[in-house]
Amino acid sequence: MKNTSRFTNPIREHVKGRVQSHFSGFLRAFVVGILVLFQFCFIIALPFLFSEYTIYLYLALIIFSVCLIFSMVNDQRSMSYKMAWVYIVLLLPISGHIMYALWGKANAKSKIDNRLLEKLRHGFTFAVQDEEVLKQYRLEYPTKYRMANYMREEGFPLFKNNQVTYFPMGEDAFNDIFLELENAKHFIMIDFFIVAEGAIWDHLHAILVDRIKAGVKVMFMYDDFGAMFRTNKEFEHLLKEEGFEVRIFNPVHKYLNKLYMNYRSHQKIVVIDGNIGYTGGFNIADEYANLVNRFGVWKDNGIKVVGDAVWGLTVTFLQMWEVCTDGELIDYTPYKPTMKFEENQVYCQVISDGPANNPNNPIENIYMQMIQYATEYVYITTPYLIIEDDMREALILAAKSGIDVRIICPGIPDKKNVKCLTNFNYGALLRGGVKIYEYTPGFIHAKTIINESTGIIGTINMDYRSFYLHYENGMWMSNREVVEVIRKDFVKTLEECHEYNYEEWCKRPWMLKAYQNVISLFSTLM
Repeated sequence: MKNTSRFTNPIREHVKGRVQSHFSGFLRAFVVGILVLFQFCFIIALPFLFSEYTIYLYLALIIFSVCLIFSMVNDQRSMSYKMAWVYIVLLLPISGHIMYALWGKANAKSKIDNRLLEKLRHGFTFAVQDEEVLKQYRLEYPTKYRMANYMREEGFPLFKNNQVTYFPMGEDAFNDIFLELENAKHFIMIDFFIVAEGAIWDHLHAILVDRIKAGVKVMFMYDDFGAMFRTNKEFEHLLKEEGFEVRIFNPVHKYLNKLYMNYRSHQKIVVIDGNIGYTGGFNIADEYANLVNRFGVWKDNGIKVVGDAVWGLTVTFLQMWEVCTDGELIDYTPYKPTMKFEENQVYCQVISDGPANNPNNPIENIYMQMIQYATEYVYITTPYLIIEDDMREALILAAKSGIDVRIICPGIPDKKNVKCLTNFNYGALLRGGVKIYEYTPGFIHAKTIINESTGIIGTINMDYRSFYLHYENGMWMSNREVVEVIRKDFVKTLEECHEYNYEEWCKRPWMLKAYQNVISLFSTLM
């Protein structure tokens, strides 16, 4: 397990960052926003348009309410999600029922989700488990085997023979990615949530264009919302002219009548020749490498994997690549690793999920298991802490059982309302014995959970949006040496943090307390 130095930073020594916004992106967002607002206004206005039929509307309301109760009781999604819709229906008795029928019911998006699931299932046929690896793992980690087997059952094979490099800062990851990309021979896969024109993009783009000229296939994928405001309107067209193969996840103007634009791909994956893979919290934007100062020091992290587990990242990438197209299903085998990796006992599983999986969300279940199976400690870094009751109780139960449970959140937030909700969630956790810290230099965007022998680095925030509304990915790793490197960075980061205690939380201004109690009702919708 390698650990790069956070002080070795060629990018920051030679490059000046910038934040670029484009009017075309704001115009698109404005038009989409107007169309969505029109839908809401029309639905809210319906009761007034038919006010002369009040008695009939009242009878219909009773019938719809009974149907709503049955629908909610039988809906297997989270209680927080269902309660948010209850609040909407109570506030808007008639309009709320219509909104729920259109957008809230479990089968409201079934045709879209079934199409996505068909492509995801096709990808899982290439994720074949080597049963011998699973047997070896069971002998070496009998108490952790249940986790590995659960993930295998969800379609995520367990791999061994991996070399893992941990990057404690985003700029460290970019330095390494650029070096490896320059040596790509056959193909490059890149998938990010945010793509922003700036110094990082300029450097990355120049390398990719050079590789295309050398005959390397470059497959470039990004989320439409994540790139909308910070790339030129001709961005996709220009890339295709340069020889890129480009896919855009879920254009925001599609499925407006179903509000499917709320579901984004938050995944971050780089694969080089099938042999080298990266994932983490960083995006293609200058703030992730601290080339610009947006919210103080931006602490992110990531990992590089050279080994059998890269195939898991490749499969995850190709699954989303197929989701972004209407064409025929593709053969994944040409993208398999070409190297023979040195044998070792570093076990990894690439995990992923998204809203098409609901209500079966394997990533949340894996997080729960990591907390429940910990015997020494659970350390978490997350930019947002907006969790369900069962996750909260799992953390508290672990703390009360003698497990050292610590969570690091940002000192300087990127979203003030989300920061308010994060702070609101501190209370029960602090009272239950969980230790919470705030990263005082700035914004911590790293998404990490580790216990004494396993860990996950990836794109997953500890909030409802990551567990239910976004397509996410992460790398689960089982090896004490690997985890120890991550643990040391966590402990080092604690030196730059303020420990937030329960007394401090209780002394919040009463106005803040009142505001937090109101917005907490709609936490699943933020």
